[in-house]
Amino acid sequence: MKDRLVTLIGGGGFVGRYVAQALLKAGARVRIAQRDPRAAFFLKPQGGLGQTQFVAADVRRPESLARAVAGSDAVVNLVGVFGSAMQAVNAEGAGNAARAASAAGAGAFVQISAIGADEGSPSAYGRSKGMGERLVREAFADATVLRPSLVFGQEDAFTNRFAGIAAMAPVVPVLNGGTRIQPVFVADVAAAVVKALGAPGGQTLELGGPQVLSFTAFNRWIVETIGCDKPVVELPDVAGAALASLGFLPGAPLTWDQWLMLQQDNVASGDGLAALGIVPTPLGAVAPAWLVQYRRHGRFGRKVAA
Repeated sequence: MKDRLVTLIGGGGFVGRYVAQALLKAGARVRIAQRDPRAAFFLKPQGGLGQTQFVAADVRRPESLARAVAGSDAVVNLVGVFGSAMQAVNAEGAGNAARAASAAGAGAFVQISAIGADEGSPSAYGRSKGMGERLVREAFADATVLRPSLVFGQEDAFTNRFAGIAAMAPVVPVLNGGTRIQPVFVADVAAAVVKALGAPGGQTLELGGPQVLSFTAFNRWIVETIGCDKPVVELPDVAGAALASLGFLPGAPLTWDQWLMLQQDNVASGDGLAALGIVPTPLGAVAPAWLVQYRRHGRFGRKVAA
């Protein structure tokens, strides 16, 4: 990767910042392309002088992408959203990014998708991600598609969300308790992107961590880790659906579309990390370091009864 110019579309986001750091460490030149590049200026100190560039771009505006990827050796599209813009961003935007990379003569393109991406999915998110994969393939035949399971890391909206609920609620409600998940560490996903840029293209790899947990087991692990000893209660589907329907409200555990996605297991098919030579990081090896903030009295607190 040394001295190659890699454009990260959405490079200042949760996963993107880790990809940027991994590429900078590998000696690549990194161009961060996103709607507000100033929001990614915190990445400047991670590289050497002139190693990091910033440019304004929007996946919904092809002309902005053409400028952003000009001269790139490789392009990575990390953009993904929930909500009303899913079709425009996750699907059409991914196709726009791949077309821009192809037109610019980039040698590699990596699309960050998700396990469950399928144009036949019951969830709008799954459908939009599935369509995005198809549009990417049509525009850039040798693109590599990476489908991570639920991604965890210090800045995530996954472990932090459920730890926050467990810390505040009298009981911990669990939706889709039997659904299996395979959480994957964000730094491992970043390493997979770097490896994929140097590997043969055209692959679709699903990325999961070393543990497969039911959603109930995951919540019990959260409760134990933050030491709150609260009961973990599996909600029946009717109650779970009702709670998920309020997902637009602040503090809701899941949106309705996430509820639909979790009607099926979020477990990797095959071992994409192993295929790229990456040893996955267990949840328990790193997450307690940031989840300590949810313990009563922080790292100095004792395990207490609810």
